[in-house]
Amino acid sequence: MKKIGILFGQERSFPQAFVDRINEKGEKNISAEFVRIDKVMQAEPLDYAVIVDRISQDVPFYRAMLKNAAICGAAVINNPFWWSADEKFFNNALAVKIGVPVPKTVILPSKELPDDTTDQSFRNLAYPLDWEGIFKYVGFPAYMKPFDGGGWKEVYQINNLDELWDNYNKTKQYVMMLQEEIIFEDYFRCYCIGGKHVRIMQYEPRNPHHLRYEHGKAPAAKKLLDTVKNYVIKLNKYLGYDFNTVEFAIRDGVPYAIDFCNPAPDAEVTSVGQDNFDWVVETAADYAIERAKKQKDDQDNLTWGEFVRTGAAKEHLLSSEKKVERKADKKEASAGTIDHDIAADKNVAKPKKAVKK
Repeated sequence: MKKIGILFGQERSFPQAFVDRINEKGEKNISAEFVRIDKVMQAEPLDYAVIVDRISQDVPFYRAMLKNAAICGAAVINNPFWWSADEKFFNNALAVKIGVPVPKTVILPSKELPDDTTDQSFRNLAYPLDWEGIFKYVGFPAYMKPFDGGGWKEVYQINNLDELWDNYNKTKQYVMMLQEEIIFEDYFRCYCIGGKHVRIMQYEPRNPHHLRYEHGKAPAAKKLLDTVKNYVIKLNKYLGYDFNTVEFAIRDGVPYAIDFCNPAPDAEVTSVGQDNFDWVVETAADYAIERAKKQKDDQDNLTWGEFVRTGAAKEHLLSSEKKVERKADKKEASAGTIDHDIAADKNVAKPKKAVKK
């Protein structure tokens, strides 16, 4: 008998519904239950073919346990090794490399020194930073948020320099991102399960949490929804997440990926609504069963993203090389004409001195 276990914390509706749905399906030699742990010994497996992780981001003990289970052959949803390494700033960089629009974003060092460091630990960091270049790139309004945070914690809306300094001074040892605000005409939150099953949900992030999922709103144009779906699949393909949500803000018809590092997304029926809840439960149950059937003991049964397997940067560099080759061919064909790129470079204004703060 292969067992599917779900590891969770304060959730109420989803874990029980997930377990019940799998067991109702009556798959031969497959059952589901809440994960139970009474001891964790190195290189010793737990009694689960599949573990759905909904809480290890908050409990380091669980994260270590899941890595140990994975090395013994458990199919862990999501991959605990990648989840440990992942963060939002890298995700934005990855999105740029694979052609998914994202807001302009920079990363800022923590306002306070990390524990066990001194100013001598930051000899490579310029002081002051090129604040003028940062402001020019990101612009206002903007958002400041932790580069590896979630749940809308420590998120600040920034409209001018005074607000930036005031809020930056509150951030303690958090490493923050400063990100262009996308003034949007529409917004979506999209579930992606198994890297292929997508549920696009109308969403209003400015509402209270229990009112953010907009039910009954007229659907967006099919072309836009198709683009959003393609971006969702592409991002999860490269990140390697089995269970994730991606948020898009729509500006001038262009979907900008705002947040796509949600490997334990909200699935409570009271917030997502009954229709979305039913879809998540059914799709997650089917996917967990699929993974259980493929799982083999003492083998790697994790999902690894395309970035890790092949390298998104490598693909980007190859694409860039082809562009350079085409440009060289074009230049050779038009010998004797002005190289506008070089001419433009000569006219670039020299950067002003950095703003001290």
